[in-house]
Amino acid sequence: MRLFRPGRCAAAAVLAMLTGCGPAPGEPPTGTQNKFHDQSITWHDCRTDPADEIGERLAAANARCGEFRAPLNYADPAGQTITIAIARRPATDPARRVGTLFVQTGGPGPSRDGVTMILDGPEGGHAAPALAERYDLVGMDPRFFGASTPLECDWPTATYLGVAQSAPANRADFDRTVDASRTLASHCAPHRTSLPHASTRAVARDMDLLRVLLGESKVSYIGWSWGTYLGAVYLRMFGEHVDRIVLDSVLDPRAPGPDLTRETAAADAAALADWARWTAGNDAEFGLGATRDEVLDTVDDIVRAAAARPIPLGGLPITADLIPGLLLTVDDSDASYAELSRQVRLLRDAADGTEVAPTPVLARKLALYTDTTTTPELGFSATVANQCADRPARGVEEYYADIQAHRDAEPLFGALARHLSPCAVWPTEPSEPATEVGNPHPALLIGAAGDPVAPLAGQRALRQALTGSRSITVADKFRHGVYLFEANACVDTAVERYLVDGSLPADATCEPDQP
Repeated sequence: MRLFRPGRCAAAAVLAMLTGCGPAPGEPPTGTQNKFHDQSITWHDCRTDPADEIGERLAAANARCGEFRAPLNYADPAGQTITIAIARRPATDPARRVGTLFVQTGGPGPSRDGVTMILDGPEGGHAAPALAERYDLVGMDPRFFGASTPLECDWPTATYLGVAQSAPANRADFDRTVDASRTLASHCAPHRTSLPHASTRAVARDMDLLRVLLGESKVSYIGWSWGTYLGAVYLRMFGEHVDRIVLDSVLDPRAPGPDLTRETAAADAAALADWARWTAGNDAEFGLGATRDEVLDTVDDIVRAAAARPIPLGGLPITADLIPGLLLTVDDSDASYAELSRQVRLLRDAADGTEVAPTPVLARKLALYTDTTTTPELGFSATVANQCADRPARGVEEYYADIQAHRDAEPLFGALARHLSPCAVWPTEPSEPATEVGNPHPALLIGAAGDPVAPLAGQRALRQALTGSRSITVADKFRHGVYLFEANACVDTAVERYLVDGSLPADATCEPDQP
């Protein structure tokens, strides 16, 4: 499984929109949104019950929560409405307040706790007290996620992962993903009136409605991963209402939709090679090989063994099509690499016939592959609905042909990166064209040179589309999520100087901080 939300466990999947200036197709005529603009937000305690961990953290941070109504379809403001949940914490130094900062933690997924991420830092990362002092911090659960109106198709977890985490080795394996996709899509058919309005474009409209309700003529924004795409779409649609904007771990603006991961195989392979380099340097502990190539040879041996006979581990027969998904990385820290090394060693030993027990981390991961229940907090169906609403999918046979055409060039990760999306058999089509991202507004783009989730080429593409932007890249890092997630004084200084003082830096490369 891949973490598309830095620090969050969500399956590999995520994330789109239109060209032209002025009112966009599908926007309601002037004046028809007044009933939504006239509402007020009632702020209340964020805790809903003793088990509400997010509410507890927000309350401890002195944040308050609220809700507002938004049209399901902005082209039909008199129609069905949905509820959007938000959290807000005022600046602690109001005399020097810069404005309101929307914080989007990625996914797509719940993001009210972006408020606490700025205050307390993500797990394993660090906080940004300067931003908490100078900004009112606002987090919003996008439509259909978290405490906002849900969109839940009751997908069995194992069925979804059988599509999203599969690297089909042959036509039979591919056909199984098609059948599973049809099952998933049929579960969403009862929600067909909502599905076309799950797009990133609709989330951007919700965000601008929130800006109006907060009484702000302009807002600033920081987003990670999918949040970079939402930020870019918002900038395209509502750029006149943007003050300062930071986009971290930038997705290629052409990628979000059913084929988000299509061009990630090479970056995944490079990240795995970096892990192999690290593991070879710790061969005395892990015994997977004394050189990078020897470690990668061990991985190849595991794949061949699984292709010949499933590897029994943790009560699950590990087939060859599951191996690439188990080798995905998002974090190049010593702790993360060590855990992956332990998991690969277990796979090797199990392939050799040794009875082994998975690590606790691997055991939790493998349990999901046999879980026939629905796990609403993972937001699988809402995530795919967002993808399917953002862009049209290719036909089923195009997916298979794409996999076959790239098998030689992308032997390990190609079939996973180019896997079929349930959008190929989805019950609805997008309600409007994809957004052609572009804007001359200043923006700061941050990324790691070896990001396996959002390859550097995507950051360069957005840098070209946002002509007023500047780009900072951390060299020799293979991680997803940089600012706050990775200790780097060069990045921290650039981001905070821009958001606090408005000083947009020049394009630059930052070296990794030494531990």
